Amino acid sequence: MSKLSVIAGKSSEEVSRKLSRKIKANFVKSQVRVFADGESKITLSGKISKRKSIVVQSIYPPVDTNLIQALSLISKAKETSAEVIAIIPYMGYARQDREFLPGEIVTMKVLGKLFKGAGASKIIAVDIHSMLGFKHFSIKTKNVSAIPDLVQYVKKLSLKNPLVVSPDQGGKERAKEFAKELGSEFIALEKKRDRKTGKVKIKTKNLDEVENRDLILVDDMISTGGSIVKATQFLKKQKCKKVYVACTHALLMNDAEKRIKKAGVTKIISANTIPGKTSIVDISNTIAKAIK
Repeated sequence: MSKLSVIAGKSSEEVSRKLSRKIKANFVKSQVRVFADGESKITLSGKISKRKSIVVQSIYPPVDTNLIQALSLISKAKETSAEVIAIIPYMGYARQDREFLPGEIVTMKVLGKLFKGAGASKIIAVDIHSMLGFKHFSIKTKNVSAIPDLVQYVKKLSLKNPLVVSPDQGGKERAKEFAKELGSEFIALEKKRDRKTGKVKIKTKNLDEVENRDLILVDDMISTGGSIVKATQFLKKQKCKKVYVACTHALLMNDAEKRIKKAGVTKIISANTIPGKTSIVDISNTIAKAIK
C-alpha cells in the first residue's frame, strides 16, 4: 500500500487523478449526493493512507458547498492519516482578506480557523488572489504559480511580436513575471473600479506600443470578465493585432466567456484549477513539485 493517498474532491477530480499518478499515491474518489435542501452527503471509495493524505478540492461556485465539502474531506482524512495536506487549486474568499469598508467581515480569517479545526496541517493554493489572505492562517501555507505552465502553452501559439498586458496596476508584477518567462515586454493599464457599484473604467490614454502586435492579457482570475472586456475594447482601438487572455482561474460567471469573445478576444487560456472549456493548461505537475 502507498504511503500517500490523494482524496479527490468532486470539484477537482481531473487534477486529483493526474496528481495521484505523478506522486504514485492511492486514488480515493468522492461520491457526492446533494439533497433537495442543498445538503451534501459525501461517500469515499479507496484506501486512505495512515501516513499522509492529500485532499484536493477547489472552492469555486457554489463556493459555500465546495468549502464545506473540502472541510469534510479533510476531517475524514484526519481520522486515518497522521498528516493531511489540503490542496485548494482555487481559493474562494481570497478577495476578502481585509476590511475594505467599515463593518466588513474578513472571511479569510474565518477560513484560517476552519481549515485548522478540520485537521489540515498545510494548505497549498495556486495563484491565491492576495498573499495577505494567508496571514490569517496559523497552519503552514504555500502559494504556487501557474504562470510557467501558462507561458509554455502561449509559446506554442507563435505570436507576432507579443506584448504582455496587465488590465490594471495591481497585476503589474504578474505581467512582469509572465513577460520574463515568455521573453517579451509588458505594460500595465490603469483602471478605476467603483467600490460600491463594481463598475470598471480604463484611465490609460493612447498607447503606441501595442500597434500591430499580438497581445496577451494576463490576470489571476476572471469572474464576470468586466475588466477584460474593457481592456480589450480599449486595446482594439489602439490598432493591436490579436488579443489572447491567459489566466489561472476562469470562473467566467454568467455569460462572461461570450462577452469576452464578443469584445474581440481570440482565445481564453486558463489552468485546470477550475474545470471548464477554457481550462487547457494542466497544473498537476506544479502541485506535485510543491508537495515534494
